[in-house]
Amino acid sequence: MTDHDARDGDAHDDLAWETRESRVAYTCPGFEIRHDEVTLPDGTETDFDYLAEPPAVVVLPFTPDGDVVCIEEWRQAVGHVNFGLPVGTVEDDDVDLSTAAHRELTEETGYEADAVEPLVTVEPANGIANSEFNVFVAHGCTPDADQDLDADESIRPTTTRYEDLRDAVASDEVRDGRTVLAVGQYELVGGR
Repeated sequence: MTDHDARDGDAHDDLAWETRESRVAYTCPGFEIRHDEVTLPDGTETDFDYLAEPPAVVVLPFTPDGDVVCIEEWRQAVGHVNFGLPVGTVEDDDVDLSTAAHRELTEETGYEADAVEPLVTVEPANGIANSEFNVFVAHGCTPDADQDLDADESIRPTTTRYEDLRDAVASDEVRDGRTVLAVGQYELVGGR
């Protein structure tokens, strides 16, 4: 589904904006900035810019012992190492979202999962971006592969007890929003 397909589903809603024209204003590896010429419900014509990117998967991976496979990754935008969960973009050759979750877990950590199951899908910044995070819980994760990092990734895999990760999220020690989201949702549904 493209970013416009998602919006077209609500085209008959009286709150819907009409997109008269849409173009890429800026592009770089991983995302683009789109510029839309729109008409608001009251007839006002204006424009709207937003970040457009492919859907992503977030993986909450459990080892057979119940530990969580986490990553420490340099994040240039905030200028420090960030502690969190494996996350990555869905690629064109991924058959489905679960395939992407398996692949990203292995690429970023060297761990492979026996199974993954969907937990939640969210639009984390839908006022400024079309981002979509698809969170999965992975089970039976073992270090049976090698990391296969992208050229712009600096990642160190590690494991931690789930309770320690949960407590770090609750005490504001974990700043990665995707990790906070995954752990919070996992807690809400009572862990699976």
